[in-house]
Amino acid sequence: MIAAEADSFRPFPGISAHIYSRADFEEVSRIIYDIAGIVLPPGKATLVYSRLAPLVRESGQQTFARYIEHVRRDEADMRGMINALTTNHTFFYRESHHFDHLAGQVRPQLLAKARAGEPVRLWSAGCSTGEELYSLAMALLGPDKREARILLDGDVVILATDLADHAVAGASAARYPADALKDVPDALRQSWVHRVGDEVELDSGLRAMVRVRRLNLLGPWPMKRGFDVIFCRNVMIYFDQATKDRLVARFADQLLPGGHLYIGHSERVGGETQYRMALVGGTIYRKDGM
Repeated sequence: MIAAEADSFRPFPGISAHIYSRADFEEVSRIIYDIAGIVLPPGKATLVYSRLAPLVRESGQQTFARYIEHVRRDEADMRGMINALTTNHTFFYRESHHFDHLAGQVRPQLLAKARAGEPVRLWSAGCSTGEELYSLAMALLGPDKREARILLDGDVVILATDLADHAVAGASAARYPADALKDVPDALRQSWVHRVGDEVELDSGLRAMVRVRRLNLLGPWPMKRGFDVIFCRNVMIYFDQATKDRLVARFADQLLPGGHLYIGHSERVGGETQYRMALVGGTIYRKDGM
């Protein structure tokens, strides 16, 4: 039976087990889980082949087994493999009720903190190429540029992190096709978006608030200061339950009392952390203490 299953492992017609075997897929799955917490079930074997086959060819290793041995010794190519296996599907104002809640319910508190000279910190964790990040920034600043000066001139920082190098580069560039912002409210686009040829870019003042960094959410976090707001949406769908629970607990620890956590529509706060966080909206949680 085991031999029959091995013989049937054919992600693509004509690909021999010598090039890409079930054992190769399982080893890649172990690596990506150990490093990034991403779960790759057997149904993802074809996806793994299609994303890694070009890297196998470029490396000159000829087979997946040799490529896996190679990336274990080469940090740069290991990062390349991780980049290839991460998914970065996102768009502006995705799950818009989160930004509406931020603008209507949380922003007044953050304005008051900034006006009083207190630090304000927000985090887009798993920011991908920046669409969530800049939706968050525009919702925070609001359409009135005079009122936004309270935040722009204050001690206000939006941290944006992602594991994938290409995602970090895209978020740092802050330039997008013009039609990518079609779901952003007109008043926000008029205040914070500028046309550059066939593309648009985010306002330089807004971008000055942002710090884009590469960060593995499962690794050490260098941030010492607590956060008022954390967005981590549609990231945990790739994790198993134990990893989700550990990550949510760390987010709760990183939030200030009364701080808000926004997660994806299919995600939930579970484990012991659910007793520390109050559900205050659709996949919106507030940390106890306010």
